[in-house]
Amino acid sequence: LSKGYSALVVLVLCLFVLAFECSWEPISTDKVLDEIFTLETKLAGQTIKLVVEFLFSFIVAQSSLSMLCTLKFGIFLFFAGCNIIMTLFVYMLVPETKGVPIEETTILWKNHWFWKRIVPA
Repeated sequence: LSKGYSALVVLVLCLFVLAFECSWEPISTDKVLDEIFTLETKLAGQTIKLVVEFLFSFIVAQSSLSMLCTLKFGIFLFFAGCNIIMTLFVYMLVPETKGVPIEETTILWKNHWFWKRIVPA
């Protein structure tokens, strides 16, 4: 890679990390998990989230260099696609919990068009 291209890659990577840390990371940690789990299951849910997050961080860290060498700038398109998929997932599959007491969030899952098939009645 040329010096200019390398600097551009580092800059875009830093911008991506900044955008992720200001948007998706706090949503997954603070907002979604705190609101979708009941008080009885919150600790288990956050523990599973932490393990999955570490696992995927390990996978991304181990594969990023080879992906960068193979895909070149396409690695950023790959991660942009991942962000689009995450956005669609949240928009379509995570119910709005604004104004709903934490004890009643189970009702949202039982009435959701997708999750009502999975959450026991």
